[in-house]
Amino acid sequence: MSTPVLETENLVKVYGKGATRFDALKGLTFEIHEGESVAIVGKSGSGKSTLMHLLALLDEPTSGVVALGGEPVTALKPKKVSQLRNATFGFVFQQFFLNPNQTVLENITLPLKIAGVGKSERNRRGMEVLEQLDMADKAKNKATNLSGGQKQRACIARALVNRPTVLFADEPTGNLDTATSEIVEDILFGLHRDHGITLVVVTHDEDLAGKCQRRLMMQDGEIHAEEHGATGVHA
Repeated sequence: MSTPVLETENLVKVYGKGATRFDALKGLTFEIHEGESVAIVGKSGSGKSTLMHLLALLDEPTSGVVALGGEPVTALKPKKVSQLRNATFGFVFQQFFLNPNQTVLENITLPLKIAGVGKSERNRRGMEVLEQLDMADKAKNKATNLSGGQKQRACIARALVNRPTVLFADEPTGNLDTATSEIVEDILFGLHRDHGITLVVVTHDEDLAGKCQRRLMMQDGEIHAEEHGATGVHA
């Protein structure tokens, strides 16, 4: 088995106190291995999005440990956590979070700008991923002029531009029609298959989850079942 790229130990997340206390995660311990495709599956309120935010270092646990490449990150300073997140992870969200008045190229190279990469290198790497996703002809278009499928491709390009180890996809097809969803799924699983990117998909879509090698089934803040074996594109 490959090295765990992400690990958790007794991961707990609590919101509120007293009568308003809500235990979103109730002590989760598991591993995600390098090059694996994993779906975190559950209904609204099951804790799946909370778990993704903790794994992706977008939030801190109430208690417990998140480790990246075997090193606990829970105790690191915020600046170091931000640097790790920007260098290691790519994000594809249901809501596209594109700046409508910037060009596609400007949108997708934002992570490189944050990382301090020079403009010419940013643009070179940005065009590289746009070509990979058949979006090079849209580089100078304003994001507001793209279709839903094109916006999601732009989001995937932005997620890939920093050459991430782990790609998080949170309901990546939630706002797309069936045909466009299939195209986006093919892109995501193609990246996993061809480039060895670790893919973590958060979804309530059983068909999408079924294409992953492993599925963590969440309910009431706990992993109540685990399933193995992909039936989809890279089985």
